[in-house]
Amino acid sequence: MMAIIGMFFQDGLTGSAWGDWANYVDSPLRAFENELGVQAPIGFWDPLGFTSGGDAASFRRRRYIELKHGRVAMIACMGYITPEYYHFDGYLSPSLGLKFTDVPNGLAAFGKVPGSGWAQMVAFAGTVELFQYVDDPTRPPGDFENAGLLGVPNGFLRLSDPEAKKKKLSAEIANGRLAMMAIIGMFFQDGLTGSAWGDWSLYTDSPLRAFENETGVQAPLGFWDPLGFTKDGDVESFKRRREVEIKNGRVAMFATMGYITPEYFKFPGYLAPSANLKFADVPNGLGAFSKVPAEGWLQWVALCGCYEVVVNQPVDANDPGNYGKGKLGYGNLVYGIEGKSIEDPEARKRGLNSELANGRLAMMAITGMWFQDGLTGSAWGDWANYVDSPLRAFEGELGVQAPVGFWDPLGLSADGDVEFFKRRRETELKHGRIAMFACIGYIVPEYFRFPGDLSPKLGLAFTDIPNGLAALSKVPGQGWAQIVAFLGTYELFVNGKSINGEPGNYGKGNLGLGFLGPVSDPESRKKKLSAELANGRLAMMAIIGMLFQDGLTGSAWGDW
Repeated sequence: MMAIIGMFFQDGLTGSAWGDWANYVDSPLRAFENELGVQAPIGFWDPLGFTSGGDAASFRRRRYIELKHGRVAMIACMGYITPEYYHFDGYLSPSLGLKFTDVPNGLAAFGKVPGSGWAQMVAFAGTVELFQYVDDPTRPPGDFENAGLLGVPNGFLRLSDPEAKKKKLSAEIANGRLAMMAIIGMFFQDGLTGSAWGDWSLYTDSPLRAFENETGVQAPLGFWDPLGFTKDGDVESFKRRREVEIKNGRVAMFATMGYITPEYFKFPGYLAPSANLKFADVPNGLGAFSKVPAEGWLQWVALCGCYEVVVNQPVDANDPGNYGKGKLGYGNLVYGIEGKSIEDPEARKRGLNSELANGRLAMMAITGMWFQDGLTGSAWGDWANYVDSPLRAFEGELGVQAPVGFWDPLGLSADGDVEFFKRRRETELKHGRIAMFACIGYIVPEYFRFPGDLSPKLGLAFTDIPNGLAALSKVPGQGWAQIVAFLGTYELFVNGKSINGEPGNYGKGNLGLGFLGPVSDPESRKKKLSAELANGRLAMMAIIGMLFQDGLTGSAWGDW
């Protein structure tokens, strides 16, 4: 029903149910589709039609407000994160004897900061809003004459190139949108658990609690119901859904096996002697739909219906999926196997949990097989057969490696924009290089530390700094300032533009050290940069894992 409505809608607007939206010339999206903030892959997105009237002044005002909200949200996110690791020394309010360290992080701070403090914040924000950064209608939204790079008042670093300025403002809008979502999530989790990173077990009114010990609730997600289907606590509805999930999982496991087996084995003889159709004549996958005769499909439906209505009857209403057929659900169909239930409740629950997990995996697997089969002609098909694939535009570029090839599931490069692709590839290389350093920085202190003092003034030796996340609260503020300054200098002045537009090639040669000389052979350089990309991707995954494990256990190699 949803699909046919969508087809009617698209056909009416574009002339075809699969029509190109570019044919929808009356679209309200057209008025502002080249404005600041319109970015791939969504393009101009206004589902509520605020801009359908084409009012340029209203659009500009909304974009200006969005930029402000995004900037405030980015600062708010930093304001949530920073106090977890650092508080100013001294007093927030000497008259009240209130220290900065006395103010809790997050929403709880509202009850601690005195009224005069809030008045100062409002006055400061109002002054900036009314006098420092005043909108100039002749300039793009959010671009102020008296603000330099990063919005530093009267800053000496300015962007004179209009394209570079638009690019950075667009990046700022994207980051601001992310920050607005992030800060709402932090508020939400803080309000429910008492902390922006709070343990959900503290949310005692959570609807997740009603069924958190039921079959299918497994680590690491626990009871997962993001849409709140079970928040009413209806036990019967929950058990019906769980039984349906088990059935769908069982069907999906059979379907997955049904995709795999014909690749290696097919029955001899005839599927339909009257139609002279052999089993070997039936293709695997979606292609079988047009080969199997209607009588064959009727037999399948009759078998499934008989099994559903007559054979599988629940033996215990409190135990979804238990039909008394014993292990693997054979019942008495196989000689030597009796259809006894698993008598031990814990063993049965563990078996059903395993089946549920495997069924969930199979449902994802069979969906992926159908998807790949539909696009390439086979569940294991060569993506080269998918001639309309947006992956084709850059499939010969740096970083495209076996066995995945060019991988862009979100279609970020579907527009074929070479400059955007190269910028993303360069960003990926940079992130990978930082991640490799970060991984090394996690490993080396386990075996070696510099002698002497990190901060002689504070009497802080290198050996006093713990490894991992705990170091964030030990390294003094001046140390972090030096790290940021060093990275900024390297980013802005040492590694400037890439050579000949080649992502990641700054003319520094092997290992980027400079004195080892450049890699002059293009194929050798591409090979080394591809290897670096692969290692960088692995390092990005590794450092995320290290940070995650460190945060949960206290060590990147911590015991779970």
